[in-house]
Amino acid sequence: MKTAAVIGGGWAGCSAAVELARAGYKVTLFEAARTLGGRARAVEANGLTLDNGQHILLGAYTETLRLLRLVDIDPASALLNVPLQMRYPPAGQGMDFIAPRLIAPLHLAVALLRAKGLTRADKMSLARFSTTARWMDWRLHVDCSVSELLERFDQTDRLIALMWRPLCLAALNTPPERASAQVFLNVLRDSLGARRAASDMLLPRTDLTALFPAAAAAYIIARGGMVRTGAKVGALSPIAPSDGRWQVEATGNQVDGNWSVQVDAAVLAGGAPSSAVLLAKLGKQELATALMAFEYEPITTCYLQYGLGTRLDLPFYALLDDPASGRWGQFVFDRGQLELAQPGLLSVVVSASSQAGALERHALSGAIAEQLAHAFARPELATPAWSQVITEKRATFACTPGLQRPAIDVGLPGLALAGDYTASDYPATLESAVRSGVGAARLVRTR
Repeated sequence: MKTAAVIGGGWAGCSAAVELARAGYKVTLFEAARTLGGRARAVEANGLTLDNGQHILLGAYTETLRLLRLVDIDPASALLNVPLQMRYPPAGQGMDFIAPRLIAPLHLAVALLRAKGLTRADKMSLARFSTTARWMDWRLHVDCSVSELLERFDQTDRLIALMWRPLCLAALNTPPERASAQVFLNVLRDSLGARRAASDMLLPRTDLTALFPAAAAAYIIARGGMVRTGAKVGALSPIAPSDGRWQVEATGNQVDGNWSVQVDAAVLAGGAPSSAVLLAKLGKQELATALMAFEYEPITTCYLQYGLGTRLDLPFYALLDDPASGRWGQFVFDRGQLELAQPGLLSVVVSASSQAGALERHALSGAIAEQLAHAFARPELATPAWSQVITEKRATFACTPGLQRPAIDVGLPGLALAGDYTASDYPATLESAVRSGVGAARLVRTR
């Protein structure tokens, strides 16, 4: 049996390890933290299992859905499937846009005709964007910012505020004035511009570690592999020049001890900084420097616990944010409608949250609670029983125009790079992480 080591137990690393195990490799998965999942993982707080960030998947995430099935996770039960929508609380000044389950692109045309809260000019603006983007085959000759793209397409201010800005923040975690228009178009191409099911929005019904990484670990172990958490890899070295075999040295705690393994293939699937350190030791200084040059954007998730009978009419809503007025939230999710064990718990997401994250946590949660009370015209939402603010400071790389992202092939036999920051059409999403892991596994298998 061939052997492989995967360094990093996030979604990219778990995907690489599963793909290698499926191909018959005996895999050792190393993760420095105690919990698998990387930047999409479970955390414990106030007696509940929460996530370090609320996520929405798309029906276009074909590789993610394939691997979920491979590790015996049924997407139909693990994910709440809702049609493409951008729906604001009825008490606010937003809009109500929801696509019926019709064939594409008829579902979008009907959604646009039925949309509430948009003027005729707004609807014509959206139709013009969709038509022009399809005519352009969703490609730009020269990348620019999303804001510049929307200006070129004569999008109305209201449509930008209610549709394009929140979609850009949710998908790229980068403000429209700095976000890559080409990557944004790629996301729209594979969702709005593809078959109807590709645009479906998929909400996890369980925590993110249980959704895939934990099942991936069980899959690896069942096929003779090992999963080492709390194990930091400090050394990676070729056993012999050009034969593609690797020596991996990992440091654990006093209980677990240290590990040293020799393998036929290895995948670097940690964060860009940690992979850069190991690549620099291998003489790949130029690549290491490129990995260290990434800029990052945070994501903040605010959990608010109310009485057990507190419930929203829908599983999630968009929120009209305005940092200048202290309205930080961009989407709110009713966790009780996703997980039966979490009634009365709401989670509010703030993407690209540098300003929000600089606030004192109690002040931020208080402002978000007030925002919910105002948006839903429900004064009781201003006073939750408790709150928990979680900020992932390096949630994603800043997805800026023309950004050069590294290939998974690092130019060394039997070694590949994986991570949501590697070269891809997509921004830093779960799907891009999974695709990179699968691609890295297939690359080292051919060496």
